[in-house]
Amino acid sequence: MGGAMSSVEERVLCVNSGSSSLKFALFASYGERLDTLATLAVQNIGGARGRVVLRSNRGGRELEANHLDHAQAFETAFSLLEEAQAGPFSIVGHRIVHGGPRYVEPALVDPTLVANLRAIVPLAPLHLPSSIAGIEAVARRYPAVPQVACFDTAFHSSMPEVARRLPLTDGIDGAGVRRYGFHGLSYEYVMSTFGPTAPRRVVIAHLGNGASLVAVENGKSVDTTMGFTPAGGVMMGTRPGDLDPGVLLHLLRQEKLSPDALAQVIEREAGLVGVGGTSDMKELLARSRSDERAKLAIAMFCRSVRKAIAGLASILGGIDVLVFTGGIGEHAAEVREGVCDGLSFMGIELDRAKNDRAEDVVSTSTSRCVVRVVRTDEDAMIAKHSLRIARANR
Repeated sequence: MGGAMSSVEERVLCVNSGSSSLKFALFASYGERLDTLATLAVQNIGGARGRVVLRSNRGGRELEANHLDHAQAFETAFSLLEEAQAGPFSIVGHRIVHGGPRYVEPALVDPTLVANLRAIVPLAPLHLPSSIAGIEAVARRYPAVPQVACFDTAFHSSMPEVARRLPLTDGIDGAGVRRYGFHGLSYEYVMSTFGPTAPRRVVIAHLGNGASLVAVENGKSVDTTMGFTPAGGVMMGTRPGDLDPGVLLHLLRQEKLSPDALAQVIEREAGLVGVGGTSDMKELLARSRSDERAKLAIAMFCRSVRKAIAGLASILGGIDVLVFTGGIGEHAAEVREGVCDGLSFMGIELDRAKNDRAEDVVSTSTSRCVVRVVRTDEDAMIAKHSLRIARANR
């Protein structure tokens, strides 16, 4: 981590509020340069065996701490960050999973924005309440510090109507039921690694517990796999991805599932965990040599991503660069190989040795499509957006 300097212009705290966890990254800004001062994670909020992990250039701390709710977790986090850094934050940036149809770029937080977020909680009921709680916790503790909301959906606002529209009646579409797309901050960061010479046709596979892919043409999102909610698209850790709508009707009518029980199935009990018994890809890979369920889960995941790549390639008319990112995309060489296996007709050829080492470029020198592995940094993207918006509003 970069060290603190006397010429620090501003400190930016980036906040990522999950349904049962909090993640923080504290940056020092030196003009265009960002140095990481500290990271902190609060795990298992609302459950037993909670844990807090702090890493900073002054050392680290790990402690067991149970928190009843996000408000308690934020107070613990703020106290630890203050102890570690002994300096105020000048800006706080929040990752907001859903901006609805209104927010297509980062925005300064004010009462109107918070009210608008409350209104769209039904679009992301697992994520938005904790994000709102985070905004309120910062306002209580640091009332003079400006806050900036950075939306994961904003990157996809460039999608054309043919990609954004769902095949439903005008009345439903007019009510905001459409494809929004997610993981936008990650996609923005990946595209920034190309610099000013980004390829024309890029497919990015953000593969983690949540997973999605995007087709980028001339730097703009033109299609993506996630749709109205983060539950759609490719198979994920605990979510099924796209399902025949008739399955949901069957579960409601024949199995008599309540809406809450159905949500539990869709959000918590499907995907890798539903097929393989765990959402941990590392564990599945270790078990797959002797466990048929684990082997099937991995095969289904790779097949789902492979189909998405081919589909997005048809939208772009081919792919110049395929990028793997996210926890699985960056670290699971076997998954990258499994996904690319069968895509040779698109000119994709992996170099096994490079892939095993997760080099920046893992394709062969003769591959017609360059395949990269990029470590994403959503926090850095949040910090850059937050600095720009806060400075512009002074």
